[in-house]
Amino acid sequence: MRHLILAALLSCAVAACTGSGAPPAPSMAAAPTGVTPNTFALPTGSGCSGEVARFQAVMDNDLATGHTTKGVHERVSAEIATARATCASGNEGAAITQVKATKSRFGYR
Repeated sequence: MRHLILAALLSCAVAACTGSGAPPAPSMAAAPTGVTPNTFALPTGSGCSGEVARFQAVMDNDLATGHTTKGVHERVSAEIATARATCASGNEGAAITQVKATKSRFGYR
């Protein structure tokens, strides 16, 4: 009888080890809400184009992680688009001022 119990326990242990294998590695989709993925990198660049690109990346990340709402993201992105157009027209100082004003208005530094 003891051998039967030992054999049953041993087969259960073997089945557990070979059953479904190791748990799947966590994916980006399984990342907790509110956490920036470790693959996030701010865009490089200088002047107003760099400032615009970095602020848009931060806003996109904040939306993706649940740190802002879609409505706020849309409003900020519209203001960033205005700054991008100002920058593209060659008015670097005004574009950077627009980005700073938007950041201030929405609580960013």
